[in-house]
Amino acid sequence: MARAGGGTRGGDGAVSEAGRGILTIVAACTIWGLATLYYKVMAHVPPLEVLAHRTVWTFVFFGVLLAVQGRFGAAVALMRGPQRGRVWLAAGIVAVNWGLFIWAIQAGHAVEASLGYYIFPLVTVLLGVVVLGERLTRAQAVAVALAAGAVALLTYGLGVAPYVALALALTFAPYMLIKKQMAAPAAVSVTSEVMLLAPLAVAWLALAQGGVVAGGWFGRDVFSTLMLPVTGLITGGPLILFSWGAQRVRLATLGVVQYLNPTLQAVVAVAVFGEAFTGWHQGAFALIWGALAIWSLEGWRQDRAARSRSTSAGTSGTVAK
Repeated sequence: MARAGGGTRGGDGAVSEAGRGILTIVAACTIWGLATLYYKVMAHVPPLEVLAHRTVWTFVFFGVLLAVQGRFGAAVALMRGPQRGRVWLAAGIVAVNWGLFIWAIQAGHAVEASLGYYIFPLVTVLLGVVVLGERLTRAQAVAVALAAGAVALLTYGLGVAPYVALALALTFAPYMLIKKQMAAPAAVSVTSEVMLLAPLAVAWLALAQGGVVAGGWFGRDVFSTLMLPVTGLITGGPLILFSWGAQRVRLATLGVVQYLNPTLQAVVAVAVFGEAFTGWHQGAFALIWGALAIWSLEGWRQDRAARSRSTSAGTSGTVAK
């Protein structure tokens, strides 16, 4: 019973532990979902410069955190150890994903960006099938087909494929697949990744501050100077909350709650940024939401079946004793 709630106590204590887990995940997804407001406000800073600051300040955030916890050496060991190839690959992919996302928000493609983060879990499933040889259930296959239909509908209606959404999904999904195979806590692995990227980020910022490339906003005015480091906080802070909460809730619950992030992105894009949300967008999003509903219900069914088998096995073991 305690395990089902993610805690170490039974009864109300376990429920309370799971409840705190959900609240922290909601908080993380809310920060991520509203982060589009930050990147829009910082649209006067070139995307590559924002990306460089995001990399540097995320490294500072996690570096200090791990140093205080006495775990910084674990990040260095991961970067240099047997999994260094995966760390390098993950670092390259996340840099592309972060850069695309920043550019998309600044360039007025926030609706497409939100669609990309709706699609990516289903792309991850397909990668699991292709790369890991996993099998889809019938419900999962239907969900993936609906997502593909959404992309086809939007392509037909707008006369162009939703390249931004597909690019974000096709970069974030492989990143998550690599992370799944990397035996390291989230904070440690992310620190290793940004540690690798930090020298490139610092070099780009030096070029920008020196006037070699466009930008150099850090130190130019008070607002930009104070706001640029915030990108590290809104990257690292939610990840800590999400990781903490994910350890305390069931996988099916996690799968449903995390869609708060792209939902808030879509709402902000339309209600605040005034981006177009045509009938074709409505149809595509309806298909995506249908796919995610089927996907979430299937996850809940599998989670319940797994818990039922675990309970039965435990009961059998007790009787055998």
